[in-house]
Amino acid sequence: MPELRAVVSDFGGVLTTPLLHSFLALQDEIGIAPEAFAQAMARIREEDGELPLYRLERGEISEGDFLARLREALTPTLGHEPELHRFKEVFFAALRPNEPMIELMRELSGRGLRMAMLTNNVREWEPLWRPMLPVDEIFHTVVDSGFVGYRKPEVEIYELTLERIGLPAEQCLFVDDLEVNCDAARELGMHAVHFRDNDQAIAEIKAALGHR
Repeated sequence: MPELRAVVSDFGGVLTTPLLHSFLALQDEIGIAPEAFAQAMARIREEDGELPLYRLERGEISEGDFLARLREALTPTLGHEPELHRFKEVFFAALRPNEPMIELMRELSGRGLRMAMLTNNVREWEPLWRPMLPVDEIFHTVVDSGFVGYRKPEVEIYELTLERIGLPAEQCLFVDDLEVNCDAARELGMHAVHFRDNDQAIAEIKAALGHR
């Protein structure tokens, strides 16, 4: 097995608390259940052929366009057009840094590993998520889907990340809370850890790196 020389980490759900917390906060703040959001997304996917979140994460549509489409799709379920103007503020207010994982990433960076963050995110949300973590202190490379036009698990975003790291796939360890994203990384030859909880993920990361 080649020596692993780089770690590529997801942001939301790995370096933060679970994203489900944010959707529950939206439910509490604006009275819309996660199931209603899921139904609205499914309605848009049936009409447009793709979830609007995917287009938003690729930077193909603005946050304003996304929210307008979501309001339209929520209306049949709710019986009225909802107000979503504080969507991102409520979403990010419910996220917290995942300190054990952040500390591990800081430690690995200090040991000389090349560190990259690969996130499906939204261009307009960068001012909210970047201050949550010591991003530039830990990560040498940040690949944000909202700025590069691809999103996980699309192969192009992994290839772009590897190009920016400057290492072959087999020398990189990928960490993500979605198995589909890990599977895509493995198909390219990267090693991957599917984050489920801190104890499990930290143990698997350390084992993969040979307890470095």
